[in-house]
Amino acid sequence: MNKKQTTAETFLYVMGLVSLLICTGCNNLVALFPDDGQNEPETVSIDTDVVSANTRFGFDLFNELRQTEENKNIFISPLSVSIALAMTLNGASGDTEQAITNTLQLQGLDSESTNIGYAGLRGALQTSNPKVTLTIANSLWARQDVPFNQDFLQRNAEYFGAEISTLDFMDPNTLTTINQWVNTHTNGKIPKILDEINSDLVLFLINAIYFKGTWQTAFDPAHTRDGTFYLTTGDEKQVPMMTRSGDYRYYENYDEMFQAISIPYGNGRMSLYIFLPYRESDLNTFLERLNSEEWENWIAQFHEQEIFLSMPKFKLEYEKMLNNPLQSLGMEIAFAPGRADFSRMADLERLGKNLYIGEVLHKAVVEVNEEGSEAAAVTSIGIRATSLPPQFIADRPFFFAIRDNETKTVLFMGNVVNP
Repeated sequence: MNKKQTTAETFLYVMGLVSLLICTGCNNLVALFPDDGQNEPETVSIDTDVVSANTRFGFDLFNELRQTEENKNIFISPLSVSIALAMTLNGASGDTEQAITNTLQLQGLDSESTNIGYAGLRGALQTSNPKVTLTIANSLWARQDVPFNQDFLQRNAEYFGAEISTLDFMDPNTLTTINQWVNTHTNGKIPKILDEINSDLVLFLINAIYFKGTWQTAFDPAHTRDGTFYLTTGDEKQVPMMTRSGDYRYYENYDEMFQAISIPYGNGRMSLYIFLPYRESDLNTFLERLNSEEWENWIAQFHEQEIFLSMPKFKLEYEKMLNNPLQSLGMEIAFAPGRADFSRMADLERLGKNLYIGEVLHKAVVEVNEEGSEAAAVTSIGIRATSLPPQFIADRPFFFAIRDNETKTVLFMGNVVNP
């Protein structure tokens, strides 16, 4: 990389990330790309190293966020962030490449293996389950006067399925075009990610994840009642609580003082996991112990059991600039105008300027309610008269995650402090 290019005129490289989770069965939500089985790969190879790396990175990022967001709702998609950073990795070199690799926990994997691993994971996450829609869309929006390397663009198109567009960033319609792409690929739930395009910007990498899951067995809306949710401040709040008894995968840890439940979507391949600290404990104490190793250990101990379940309906909207958390995780050099090396991204000699990450923006929305398919509701299991099942009453702050049980990929995670 030519050090003479690190001038005050350095261009700004920006990455935008969008993720969306809709955990409902609303009839007016239509799959963006309905899976009729024709797009399912015939053979999908899953690199468990990439899956494990995504899990470790996800918990690292979540723990960084909660340091500055204590007692606040948090909701992120680790997969969305890691995909966008992995696309960026295709343009990085030297210490910058190593820093992003280490932050993503991809040590030991070369560029080709990383690309193939993410391509395989994208394919494996496709599902023909009619009660679950999961779409992962990527795009690169390049300023038309910047000489981007074709190899960089081609790799992201080939392995990440990224849509490549070259636009005039001075044209006001460009902002509308990018936001419309986001709006379309989140089914209108996140209408825009950009408010303006700064004159220094040369590239946007955007990942959008859309998930719509219908419960395997629905909650009956007639059983939803207002109940008390106990906030960390000691205050109380009345919220609609959904209630159902049935067989669920369940785990209780008496030493760590929490109980956990897995609530399946569709055919059970994907589930909502809720970890609820005991009343004698609290969410912060639980989160201090939470990491990828404990997560895997706890998930392995879930077992089928009849449970009386009560949990709040909730909707979270979360937006966060991830520059500081990512730098804390080791990516400082990628944000440094005079040090970042993205020489595999563009012809820097022709450009006469350096490239660096200017901002990483993450937006996410989650909505959880009672709805499920009519057929599944019929299979609801009532309370047995011979014994009372354990109670799982989520009337206080809890941690939750959406997991694909087949690939073991954590798609979303967050905590509910105030529903």
